[in-house]
Amino acid sequence: MMAPAYEQAATRVAPGVRLAKLDTEAEPEIASRYAIRSIPTLIAFRNGREIARQSGALPLPQLIEWITTHAQI
Repeated sequence: MMAPAYEQAATRVAPGVRLAKLDTEAEPEIASRYAIRSIPTLIAFRNGREIARQSGALPLPQLIEWITTHAQI
């Protein structure tokens, strides 16, 4: 399960970075719009456009690295 790492990462990223979770069962239209086929799926957006995608769980160090790599503010 990735939830604990995700919550820890949210406290460690830069102030301008926003992390959000989507309940794909409650919001299937949004999941379909972004072609989310597996859980977890990370999607990085910049200016409303997808810039990166990662499917599968990551341990905390790799999760933070993935976020910071794509969150160049």
